[in-house]
Amino acid sequence: MTAKTCETRPDWDQYYIEMTEHVASRATCDRGRSGCVIARDNRVLATGYVGSAPGLAHCDDQGHLMRQVIDEDGVTRSHCMRTIHAEQNAICQAAKFGITLEGATLYCKMEPCRVCAMLIISTGIKRVVCLKRYHAGADTREMFREAGLQLDVRQDEIETYENQ
Repeated sequence: MTAKTCETRPDWDQYYIEMTEHVASRATCDRGRSGCVIARDNRVLATGYVGSAPGLAHCDDQGHLMRQVIDEDGVTRSHCMRTIHAEQNAICQAAKFGITLEGATLYCKMEPCRVCAMLIISTGIKRVVCLKRYHAGADTREMFREAGLQLDVRQDEIETYENQ
């Protein structure tokens, strides 16, 4: 019997980025079905997806709780306030189960927002790998740079979604 070689075996970053897509299938807000995987030493520590806090209504069931937000560049955007971002849910999951994230890598669909970036820095995560850019990612990039956190964006294009 000869050993089979797998020519399409993904590297670890690709493996975890692809895993975020599966995690996102649990999301409960159709505007931003995204997922997050946090790993260290090639082991998954926590996962999270876009959804409401436990016990609260989900967008898919109740509808969106939209608010208008004016970005620094003057552009008015719509944000759903009913949900928690995938990155926040993954960090909360780790906290709930006493898992330290020090030195870990976080994988997500797009660059984290400002709030998620602050949480990521505060937990000691050292690297973020995302598939695409975020329309308001300049703050995140600057904070990560100041904190010495590595940011790897796999596709240099901005993620778009409905009712942005």
